[in-house]
Amino acid sequence: MTSIFKLSLSKASLFKAALALATGLYGSAALAAIQSKEIPYTAADGTKLVSYYVYDDAIKTKRPGILVVHEWWGLNDYARKRATQLAKLGYAALAIDMYGDGKHTEKASEAMEMMHGVFNDASTSMTRAKAGLELLEAQPQVDTSKIGAIGYCFGGKIVLDMARAGLPLAGVASFHGVLATATPAQASVVKAKILVLHGEADTMVKPAEVDAFKAEMKAGNVPYQFISYPNAKHGFSSPAADRLGKENMIDVGYNAAADKKSWHDMRVFFDSVFGEKH
Repeated sequence: MTSIFKLSLSKASLFKAALALATGLYGSAALAAIQSKEIPYTAADGTKLVSYYVYDDAIKTKRPGILVVHEWWGLNDYARKRATQLAKLGYAALAIDMYGDGKHTEKASEAMEMMHGVFNDASTSMTRAKAGLELLEAQPQVDTSKIGAIGYCFGGKIVLDMARAGLPLAGVASFHGVLATATPAQASVVKAKILVLHGEADTMVKPAEVDAFKAEMKAGNVPYQFISYPNAKHGFSSPAADRLGKENMIDVGYNAAADKKSWHDMRVFFDSVFGEKH
């Protein structure tokens, strides 16, 4: 019994020693933890909004920040998941709210109504997007000289419009985003590098809209990257797209290959934009 007790103590001591060594060699990185919290905020139009902020507290220096703008469904678990993935890559990520009170739905009719509530007044979308950007810039973990944004579907249009409006973003990436705009991009205004990740089988963004977007970029002399994925529908990055498409009788669908490749392409893009590897 005594020898067993001594062995147990020995194992415990070895564990403590190993933990101390790991902490000494790697600092707090050995005990890395992803921190997340909801942060309420208010847009200039008075709308009460709620965000989801995520970062790795093992990183002690400031790091690039990335906004995440949700699909037309609203600030749901999918947008939060993407913010968490970005935090695990070493970014500080803020999933913002474009509808107010963190509203979200799985009904297309409700999503359409909420989306038009943002787009009906031309100033509303940028007012709320700016509020999210300012909130991200205010976080102590964020290097304010390195801010980017990603958006999905409705959110894809938001981040492209943020770039068109000349907001201080280093880069924006649109996943299966709406491409049409009433405010064409101009090189003298746009500060962000632009990446568009598009599904070739997307019936909700017509080929004519793709052509119009490319013509807009060319006419405005705005550099951009446009990557298309074969057999990918609108919503190709969301695993819930197949179910939501069937339930709402809309032509959206998940494509695992396009999801994986587009995330990789986004990572390469931001590595280039920020001059860092993740």
